[in-house]
Amino acid sequence: MIRTLLVANRGEIARRVMRTAKRMGIATVAVYSEADANAPHVREADRAILIGPAPARESYLNQKAILAAAKDAEADAVHPGYGFLSENAEFAEAVAKAGLIWVGPPPAAIRAMGLKDAAKKLMDKAGVPTTPGYLGDDQAEKTLAAQAAKIGFPVLIKAVAGGGGKGMRKVDEASAFADALGSARREAKAAFGDDRVLLEKYVTNPRHIEVQVFGDAHGNFVHLFERDCSLQRRHQKVIEEAPAPGMDDLTRARVCDAAVKAARAVGYVGAGTVEFIADASAGLNPDRIWFMEMNTRLQVEHPVTEAITGLDLVEWQLRVASGEKLPLAQARIKRDGHAIEARLYAENPHSGFLPSTGRLTHMRLPETTVRVDSGVEEGGEVSPFYDPMIAKLVAHAPSREEAILKLARACRAVEVWPVKTNAAFLARALDDDDFRAARIDTGFIEERIERLAEWEDPSNHVLNAATTVMLRRRAKSRDRKSPWQNAAGFRLNAPVAETEVRLQSGDAIYTVDTVADAQDDSRAPVAHGFGRHIVVFEGGEAYDFTAPGAGDAAGELLGDGAITAPMPGQVIAVAVSRGDHVKKRQPLVVLEAMKMEHTLTAPFDGTVEDVRVKAGDRVSEGVVMMKLKN
Repeated sequence: MIRTLLVANRGEIARRVMRTAKRMGIATVAVYSEADANAPHVREADRAILIGPAPARESYLNQKAILAAAKDAEADAVHPGYGFLSENAEFAEAVAKAGLIWVGPPPAAIRAMGLKDAAKKLMDKAGVPTTPGYLGDDQAEKTLAAQAAKIGFPVLIKAVAGGGGKGMRKVDEASAFADALGSARREAKAAFGDDRVLLEKYVTNPRHIEVQVFGDAHGNFVHLFERDCSLQRRHQKVIEEAPAPGMDDLTRARVCDAAVKAARAVGYVGAGTVEFIADASAGLNPDRIWFMEMNTRLQVEHPVTEAITGLDLVEWQLRVASGEKLPLAQARIKRDGHAIEARLYAENPHSGFLPSTGRLTHMRLPETTVRVDSGVEEGGEVSPFYDPMIAKLVAHAPSREEAILKLARACRAVEVWPVKTNAAFLARALDDDDFRAARIDTGFIEERIERLAEWEDPSNHVLNAATTVMLRRRAKSRDRKSPWQNAAGFRLNAPVAETEVRLQSGDAIYTVDTVADAQDDSRAPVAHGFGRHIVVFEGGEAYDFTAPGAGDAAGELLGDGAITAPMPGQVIAVAVSRGDHVKKRQPLVVLEAMKMEHTLTAPFDGTVEDVRVKAGDRVSEGVVMMKLKN
């Protein structure tokens, strides 16, 4: 058995791996960048080693620094987590060459499944059904456009070396193909160093079904049932569940058998996920499910599989990596109930889901009702250098309906400030009637995005709670030694009576009648005071109030025409020039930050007055990139 394990990752997955390792009596070693010096995974490890500056390329992707840390710590194994170097065959080989155990599949299996075109050809040969498309070596734009027309629109452009939705674009018509191809190639090159793409027929009503598989070095293979990951935004998974709703036993047997065939075809060892796309236009049918790709690592959503099987997938990884046989044969793996996971992100759904970074001054997660896997804690920071996930919330219950209700309640109970989160967005998705009835596909969120991401004005209960705190603050701040300041109508011993309180939130001013609205409202949510701010949490939203004039003046943040960088990043493209006339929501600047492209759009119809950046520039948060005028 492994004695000392170095976890070559950060955040919640590092904590997750170390939790199991410690339970098994394995010593743990964390690595960290300068930005993560005070991170929870660093503190919880038996030993922690600094490997470089904040940028991932100089730390968590620095193979030499990680291997040096493993040698320094006298580790005998490396667990890569997910992301970063987890599917890097060269790193897996370097780990083995250094005399260390690689907690993952053989490099050959990573290579076989790492390139989507080669993987699909291999699956065809193994008898695993694959989607129609183009896998050719000719990458000329003219050739790809002709092949797309031959396949028939809509088509899907996918990065050959891709994963996690990077370098993926849906194209609905021929006229949009060239722009989509260029964007996909740029993103693929930045993420994987490889801008080659393949084409697939786009399934109109697709569901994303994936199967958890395991193999050992003794030739044994099993599946741990399927997950449904159809609720996605920009090809990034948002809500995952197991088992897949509406899947009958015959379809389940077929898709799980195909997944095991895929694992066997590449001599797989360890944990892996075989991903399929299903045409759900007439329900889940075994003849309408096709192989997409294989992720040769542990998935973010593995906790839902753990919940329905009662198994610890990290323990299985460590045992298999140590040379043991799989802990259970297929016949002994059972499933129980239903589990759903929601990814809680530091992002603002009301402004295009831009990542939100900064210190977590206040953070309360509902850890007593659901499983919470988090990489941050109150007082810590969401860094602009890495993925902005705050936590994974996982609910398990006897039925899907009960699991949905439990997870929705948990999302509504999230309290995070001043960093913005998608908690209310998640709750609305879970509460949606179509989701509850399992009428879902991968377009579910995009079709409802305006409603799910809509900002809701504060309710009377929220205003009442904020007003109560405001009145208490004013009472405490009064000079009680002055009879003139405390004389309410010159009645002796009379309390100070305010009949009206004004609250400011952003550019909105709210007036609350304290007599009619704010007296003894027991239903009002709890409010918190942070300096001049009063923050009230309801339904997963954080409503921030100040006294008028104490916060940002109304209109100060909106309508001035300044297009500022919402976070540090690199300018990928500038779509307009000085003097151009633009329409509201017209793309202006494409900024790459936190491993994603973010398109900033015009806030109103107007004219470009000034352009201060160009493609390739690096910008800091708050920098004015251009200005518009009405």
